[in-house]
Amino acid sequence: MAPAPIETSHHTKPHPRREGRRQWFHSPAWLNLLYAPALLLFCLFIFYPFLKGISISMTNWNGYSQEYKWIGLSNYKRMLTDPDMSNVIKNTLIYGLGSALFQNIIGLAYALFLNRNIRIRGLTRTIIYLPAIISPLIMGYIWYFFFQYNGGAINDILLLFQDKPVNLLGSPKINVWIITFVNTYQYLGIAMIIFLAGLQIIPKDYYEAATIDGAGSFAKFAHVTWPLLAPSFTVSVVLNVIGGLKLFDVVTAMTNSGPGYASASLSTLMYQLYFGREDAGYAAAIGNLMFVMISIVSITVLYYLRKREVSA
Repeated sequence: MAPAPIETSHHTKPHPRREGRRQWFHSPAWLNLLYAPALLLFCLFIFYPFLKGISISMTNWNGYSQEYKWIGLSNYKRMLTDPDMSNVIKNTLIYGLGSALFQNIIGLAYALFLNRNIRIRGLTRTIIYLPAIISPLIMGYIWYFFFQYNGGAINDILLLFQDKPVNLLGSPKINVWIITFVNTYQYLGIAMIIFLAGLQIIPKDYYEAATIDGAGSFAKFAHVTWPLLAPSFTVSVVLNVIGGLKLFDVVTAMTNSGPGYASASLSTLMYQLYFGREDAGYAAAIGNLMFVMISIVSITVLYYLRKREVSA
């Protein structure tokens, strides 16, 4: 008599040790380990230097000596009585908020124009975006030769109509806005690209429905384009605000913060204090002020723009 066949099942019970290992790989604890390299780099290159900057700001270190004194909050009290500080903060806000305003207005106008089917669309996009890939320091020197007092291109044109050149970069009331213009010109291409990306993901069905309802071009923009561009607008504004508040290269190339500190930003003032006056402790305090100011302004702008996204 033949032996009875042994019953086998494809659904065998998994090994407890192997099943436990599979569950561990899919657990949140394992997934959190994937953050470890990024967290390590963040602590090494951002968090530790930030803490080091706070400690240096409470000393009278000159930037190179091995000896320095702990002076507590004296550098922060010094900022309250510094006669140049209010003007420097005002300049920094103009560079940040002014550049962001002009970059997004002009960038949106370019994006709306280039979103149409025109022959030279690709070439025009390239020309507008091209300044963004140039070094800001080089861009500053290029425009310096336009605005400089002796031999500047603009003054050479003005001399055809008047006897004396105009010291555009030496005027505190003008040079800040000239620097804002140069920064706007260089980076408006980034805003344009962000808005173009946002325009191209808006479904055309919405425009067709608006046309059927009798909406004109302005109504389509106000009720379709503008609300659906809210996420792109948020990204563009926040990036431009942060970049403008950190402005350094263009200021250094065009005016070197002058005359005096009339066109200085917090970045350039910090640089000159550290390397020019050998006042590293006070420079670190200004750097911390700049960090706090950028954080407050950018988070506030982000908060209100995100609220607009939800309401739109």
